[in-house]
Amino acid sequence: MSFSSLGLSAPILQALTGRGYVAPTPIQSAAIPVILRGGDVWASAQTGSGKTAAFVLPIIERLVADGPRGRGRFVRALILVPTRELAAQITGEIQDYSQHLSQDAALKTLVAVGGVSINPQMMALGGGADIIVATPGRLLDLIDHNAVSLSHVATLVLDEADRLFALGFADELARVIALLPVRRQSLLFSATFPPAVWKLAENLLLNPTRIEMPSAPADAPDIQQRAFEVDVPMRTQLLRNLIELNGWTRVLVFVATKYATEHVAEKLTRAGIPAAALHGEQSQGARTQALADFKASKVRVLVATDVASRGIDIASLPVVVNYDLPRSPDDYTHRIGRTGRAGESGVAVSFISAETDAHFRLIEKRNMLSIEREQLPGLEPLETIVPAPPQTGGIKGKRKSKKDKLREAAGLPPTAPAPRATTDGTQKTVRPGQEEPKEYFSWSPRMPPGRRR
Repeated sequence: MSFSSLGLSAPILQALTGRGYVAPTPIQSAAIPVILRGGDVWASAQTGSGKTAAFVLPIIERLVADGPRGRGRFVRALILVPTRELAAQITGEIQDYSQHLSQDAALKTLVAVGGVSINPQMMALGGGADIIVATPGRLLDLIDHNAVSLSHVATLVLDEADRLFALGFADELARVIALLPVRRQSLLFSATFPPAVWKLAENLLLNPTRIEMPSAPADAPDIQQRAFEVDVPMRTQLLRNLIELNGWTRVLVFVATKYATEHVAEKLTRAGIPAAALHGEQSQGARTQALADFKASKVRVLVATDVASRGIDIASLPVVVNYDLPRSPDDYTHRIGRTGRAGESGVAVSFISAETDAHFRLIEKRNMLSIEREQLPGLEPLETIVPAPPQTGGIKGKRKSKKDKLREAAGLPPTAPAPRATTDGTQKTVRPGQEEPKEYFSWSPRMPPGRRR
């Protein structure tokens, strides 16, 4: 199948040829014809599958075919994303694909994100826009300032929907969706589908075309996965040694906290390895500069929180390091997916301590992996990993309960409050009246009549 067979016009085909694209990816072949017909889409696809072009190309086609926008502070297509970096990347893609449109058909595309002054964005929205790529919080700020109206939105895109919920945008999403017209096209793209996303899809989409693109072994990226055992205080030294021994030119390092990004980047820089930090509490200017310096190889290492695990496309990135392990197995996949893109090979390294060994085994199990543990001479861990006790059976009706086993492991009497196992393999005693509340997502949008199936 070719791009021309999908119904794309000559200016867009010219832009695709200029980027060296010969044939559409499976997600593009499946989604583009449906979107061009005006249908709703509910899609999941692996990292690096060409998902952005799958919705950007047909949106451009439909907007050009519909003719110029009317007067007023309206927007015709709205793309909601979880991070500023992803918003900037999608905006760049739109500009690239529409560069050969005639002057009469040129589209006005704006990015609306936090971290920068709202005033230039308000001024840019004078006369409306064809496409807005926005994070939910800043979009609502612009709506509250009467800078933009959503009453004319013809197409809504929710990209990385699972991350929108994970980052706490549920209430903002409900407010935005309530402001949209009933008659519209809705496109939902998500790498994973937790319960909150399922509920969103069922309420948001009207007779959607369901597209699932699981990663087949033949299509899986060429990523060598390695795991090094190391004590927690020696992780930065191990990182330095691995960079120098392997001659890695660019390394994306994932850590758990904002403090860790600054701390690790500073220690590397003092050791003669130029590094920069990237986290969600930086200004947009600082985040953009750090990413630009890394892409231009002005810094050798970018130390980031999970703000960079989704949607950041760094060409020819050879190495990703999990300095801190991700919280979920799905996040592990998205982290290492920053390397090994576009047919290139890559290396993904994870640091494993005695405290995190059990969690990494869970990551391996959920992703059907078995990664050999390695140690770097001179940095062998001193802390030992205590293996989990083997699971044994017993006489039916005589087996110890889970609480009894936890009491026994903690050396507590049978009448003591039972300790509770935590996700990191440790145990915690919770006494009556001190139970911690369970975390859950709840999303119940106020949808206009006629949108529910």
